[in-house]
Amino acid sequence: MNRPEDAASSGGRRFTNRIGQFVRVIDGAAMAVSALGILISLALIGWSIVMRYLFNSPPVWVDEVVGFMLVGIVMLAAAQVLRNGEHIGVDLFTTHLGERGKLWAQVWASLSVLAVSLIFVANGWETAMFSRSLGIVTEGHLEIPVYSLMLFLPLGGVLMLLTAIEALLRLAFGAPSLATRASIPEDAE
Repeated sequence: MNRPEDAASSGGRRFTNRIGQFVRVIDGAAMAVSALGILISLALIGWSIVMRYLFNSPPVWVDEVVGFMLVGIVMLAAAQVLRNGEHIGVDLFTTHLGERGKLWAQVWASLSVLAVSLIFVANGWETAMFSRSLGIVTEGHLEIPVYSLMLFLPLGGVLMLLTAIEALLRLAFGAPSLATRASIPEDAE
């Protein structure tokens, strides 16, 4: 006989899995764009090297573009890295904790990510809009509007926020945490 707590927990897990599927798709798409950014950066750097050393005509804008792309690459990939449990962790401390202590450490870590994500969203948006209102552009040859580059901060913050919320829901409803889930095949969920 099913107890009401089991039904609620089962419903919570189903809800968490649906949220997880949604977040997985968004994080995966952001990671794909990030990977494409890495490939484009690699191609630009390779082209710059060829132009510099074979034709003595280095493109002066490549280093600027690659530097700007790096911000987007990192911010778009951060949520998927978090989702896979690949962020830097302090396991020297957590390995000595019991199961309950590890659970609270995961809750604390997820709440910390949630707080930092909110800061990225709020401050990133505010800074981007301030730069836009002043018409600030980058120095150098390209003169790209700075706000367009700064929008990667709130975007990455939203992605990490969604992932942190999913992690907290998983912990609340007893679903495998993102840290342990990273080792579970997708179809086993």
